[in-house]
Amino acid sequence: MKTVYVDGQHGTTGLEIINRLEARNDIELIRITHEKRRNASDRKKLLNEADLVFLCLPDDAARDSVSLIKNPETRIIDSSTAYRTAEDWVYGLPEISGQREKIFKSGRISNPGCYATGFILMLRPLIEKKVVSPSYPVVTYSITGYSGGGKGMISEFENISQHNLQEIICRPKNLHMGHKHLPEMQKMALIEKQPHFLPIVGNFYKGMLVFLPVFTENCSQGICGKQIHQILADYYDDEQFVKVMDLNNEEKLNNGFLSPLGCNDTNRVELFVYENKEQTLIVARLDNLGKGASGAAVQNMNILFGVEEFLGLE
Repeated sequence: MKTVYVDGQHGTTGLEIINRLEARNDIELIRITHEKRRNASDRKKLLNEADLVFLCLPDDAARDSVSLIKNPETRIIDSSTAYRTAEDWVYGLPEISGQREKIFKSGRISNPGCYATGFILMLRPLIEKKVVSPSYPVVTYSITGYSGGGKGMISEFENISQHNLQEIICRPKNLHMGHKHLPEMQKMALIEKQPHFLPIVGNFYKGMLVFLPVFTENCSQGICGKQIHQILADYYDDEQFVKVMDLNNEEKLNNGFLSPLGCNDTNRVELFVYENKEQTLIVARLDNLGKGASGAAVQNMNILFGVEEFLGLE
């Protein structure tokens, strides 16, 4: 039986990971009391005893925890942005080429960001197949639930009054274009420049849509939305957690609207492709707390331990 310690077990992602692991009989969760969670010596002991540590902490705190781990056998999955582009860490998105084997062999895994997950899954196959150039000026935008902003943002949205309703009902951010997910989005999508990215936080707890508009006239000659759809379908044909929906899918729409909530409480990503003569739109739908955070972390743990990837994720 493998031992697992969640450092930051009281945060949103930590609680979700624990919830996914509690029912498993192949995992022993190591707990720390609320009073001892800030005691460095107590944390250091647990960090070095566990077979695997999930870090569910802000960047600086995650770096501090890593510095406390001296046991070479302790594996780490970090949910912060601290190591997502670090050369000696493996990016934990197994569905892209060659990544699953790297995860299995590594002791240091950086869990992807939620926005980045949808973005990379849409764009990376098109770059690999050379239908979109690495120099293509990429624009992407997203709408997501407020749980991704942590306890502070959750409190803001869950205490909306008539006084601040207009300010908080829908919140575009990153207007200065410096979002923390941008470095990993650029690196793992294999593009030369960071995308122009606009995330929007909506008044719902979790779930998200990530959009990637593609001007096919600026891509490989003759490419169309139908071919883009086929590339994505072929690329993810054997993946259990990524499903490419029918081209121009209408079944999942409600009076023409696509809900961001459709993959909630799953580790699934649904990819949609819509096209007309001149443009193609790709959409990724996922749970920002599922495949966008805790679900991906558990999936990466399963790969590290050599068990079925779906365990704890059904």
